[in-house]
Amino acid sequence: MTIQELVEGRIDFKGQKTADDIARVVLITSTFLSFVIVFAFSSLMITMSSTFVLCTVALSLVVLPPWPMFNHHPVTWLSESVQEQSQK
Repeated sequence: MTIQELVEGRIDFKGQKTADDIARVVLITSTFLSFVIVFAFSSLMITMSSTFVLCTVALSLVVLPPWPMFNHHPVTWLSESVQEQSQK
């Protein structure tokens, strides 16, 4: 994988849906976990420093880079000649 491929960050539409699903599940789970921790320890500082920061960092490492698992179904675009023929 070249540097250009890492910087471009190409993922397909199904990969975007997968990343969105992962983010949604992690955020809902971390919200529930934060609520339980705040209720158990009665400390907002513990919740913000441990749960919120750790879950945000972990989620960012999983979702933000263009991992190959997000590009299993690449989009194949039509060539110009095929598009011109279909318009006629």
